[in-house]
Amino acid sequence: MTRARVRALIIAIVLVIGAAVAIAVARRQPPAPPPPQTLLLLTSLPLIFGEDFSVDGGSPTLTALQQRYRVVPISVTDEADLAKGQLLLMAHPLAQPAEDLVALDAWVRRGGRVLLLADPALDWPSQRPLGDPLRPPPMFTDTGLLAHWGVRLDAPDQRGPQKRTLGGQSIQTVSPGRLAGQCETSADGLVAVCRVGRGRASIIADADFLNVDALGAPAQHNLDALLAELAELERR
Repeated sequence: MTRARVRALIIAIVLVIGAAVAIAVARRQPPAPPPPQTLLLLTSLPLIFGEDFSVDGGSPTLTALQQRYRVVPISVTDEADLAKGQLLLMAHPLAQPAEDLVALDAWVRRGGRVLLLADPALDWPSQRPLGDPLRPPPMFTDTGLLAHWGVRLDAPDQRGPQKRTLGGQSIQTVSPGRLAGQCETSADGLVAVCRVGRGRASIIADADFLNVDALGAPAQHNLDALLAELAELERR
């Protein structure tokens, strides 16, 4: 065997051994983690941008959500936007047109999951004047959706900060409302969980609990509770 052939044989052996080692190392590597679940986010609150739309206006709520989910903001609940995911957080949304409410109901009935923060007495401060379309509405505008799902939302008996339990955590709320009706409802009326076709709708009668910067230390577990509610909704 000539020197050239010997050299070629050695190179081939080295390449085969290298490939075998690479395969063995790859097999020992832990599998790549699955991509994060998509969370659709529809809100009138300054969670994604501040009121001045600055790029650094992301809220603590958004930061907490992004640690677990791929957050996809949407502006309406039409079929095209809802097709982007199977889990939706509606945090004190603006009133939706009738056709989009129909689309939302159909999406849930097909298996979608929605967590709706419906605040009957929002205390979230805003620099925008009353009547400004970009200002969060002072109360959740229910155009028949809750009644369609078998829920009634009542105004708070008293205003101001109140302690409640959510997702197994003690949280700070502000002027929370009370839910009642045919769905599974917590004893204090803060939460109602409705089975809607193959899907689920969880409703919380407060949205101010997301304003953790303003609420301070009493709200230290508020965002943990939000994530726990979303996780429970995924399991239902």
